[in-house]
Amino acid sequence: MNDHSNLNEPNHIPAIWADTHAAGFTMASEPLTCSLLRTLAASKPGGRFLELGSGTGLSTAWLLDGMDSNSHLTTVDNDEALLSVLRKNLDHDPRLTVVCSDGDDFLHLLKDQVFDLVFADTWAGKYRLLDEALLLVGRSGLYVIDDMLPQPNWPEGHAAKVADLVSSLEQRNDFRITKMSWASGVILATKL
Repeated sequence: MNDHSNLNEPNHIPAIWADTHAAGFTMASEPLTCSLLRTLAASKPGGRFLELGSGTGLSTAWLLDGMDSNSHLTTVDNDEALLSVLRKNLDHDPRLTVVCSDGDDFLHLLKDQVFDLVFADTWAGKYRLLDEALLLVGRSGLYVIDDMLPQPNWPEGHAAKVADLVSSLEQRNDFRITKMSWASGVILATKL
């Protein structure tokens, strides 16, 4: 078995990759993580999905590809230039709401909302406001984070932040977690 062969990527991915490279964005989610997100989205028919850290929309496209017609995805990023790539390629999808906002501020606005899957791909909801993000996950809902294995773009001292985050998730009794040393390093958590 080869993880990288026959991923059956969504139709918009080549155009988004081209625009991502042209924009000089180097922090996009990698295809294996995106493929997992699509599979998880497909397990939640009629689901409500939240993506924190849209980037140029690569993972957004994969999530949309797994969602059914009754599902909805809200994605947020604070970089309008990156979101312009996402909008150019995906804005036609009525299941998608794109928000340009500071992630911390946006998380505070979501208080008391419930999502079936939260993909935290930025500091907000991952290294900051973790508890607030986890409160948004409904029962049997999923919380997904990536980039838990060392990455070449990590700033000095980031490894300690990752270790603290992993330890914090391991100690929770309201979620069951699986740590995967696969792709960029993924943690998948399900709320009890």
